Amino acid sequence: MVRADRDTEAILRGEIFKHLEEMVRETGAVTRQQLWDFTVDGRTHRLVDRNRGIRNPRDMLATLSILSDPKSKYADEEIGDSLFAYAYREGSVEGDNKKLRAALEFDLPLILLRKIADGVFVPVVPVYVIADDKPNRRFMIALDDTLRSVSDPLNLLPLERQYAQRITKQRLHQPEFRGRVLRAYECQCAVCNLKHAKLLDAAHIIADGQPHGTPTVDNGLSLCKIHHAAYDEQFLGITPDYEVRINSDLLEERDGPMLLHGLQEMHGRSLFTPSRSKDKPSKDRLAERFREFQEAS
Repeated sequence: MVRADRDTEAILRGEIFKHLEEMVRETGAVTRQQLWDFTVDGRTHRLVDRNRGIRNPRDMLATLSILSDPKSKYADEEIGDSLFAYAYREGSVEGDNKKLRAALEFDLPLILLRKIADGVFVPVVPVYVIADDKPNRRFMIALDDTLRSVSDPLNLLPLERQYAQRITKQRLHQPEFRGRVLRAYECQCAVCNLKHAKLLDAAHIIADGQPHGTPTVDNGLSLCKIHHAAYDEQFLGITPDYEVRINSDLLEERDGPMLLHGLQEMHGRSLFTPSRSKDKPSKDRLAERFREFQEAS
């Protein structure tokens, strides 16, 4: 009977994850209220607890979600930029931890909610509990299905660590960066004001591979996919005074309405910027990137 319950619950979780991912594509992040009133097929599922950082529904075999807050007193952390460690809840090794241990036992996926602002989260789904590190009072969380098969979750091999670092960037850091940037820009393109989040990216001003290419909002731009691509390829530049420039060669081309309305008419347009001063694009970073655009032009 437990096996049947486990399989039924795995299907339900899959449906919840699918709807949650769709919501995030629309908004970049989700609010606590959205997580509390989350509905699938007419049934409401509470994806977050009101007062705790772990959601253990009574009608589920295992934990449904865990919350990671960088300002929390708990020592949640990334281990060597690879696997994620989630600290035991206070008290005994049982309590809230019991159902999280059941997620490991029954091989049930769950949701990692990364807090980016008060009451605002970026979900990472699905994630998996792959080890119970009792001496250090923590669970090891795999951010990707393929990481569930590592030989020793507490001591990754070099190739496993390299792969885990890439997965962490793709599934943890990049979605968080996108969530913060889209929220600051009110889910619209900074160049053309397109307001469909599914068509928006969080673009870095200075590439994230550079020492000062930090994943912070002031190093980000909310751009629709065409303007993101144009920015990356130096067809579009942005001055330190927040004005859009189009490559001079591109301005002289004649190639239909997409080029005309999508790019050429953006030349000289003022950039839409966040309302909070600390979220506005760094003028120093824009100046550095704009010099690259000028050299390419």
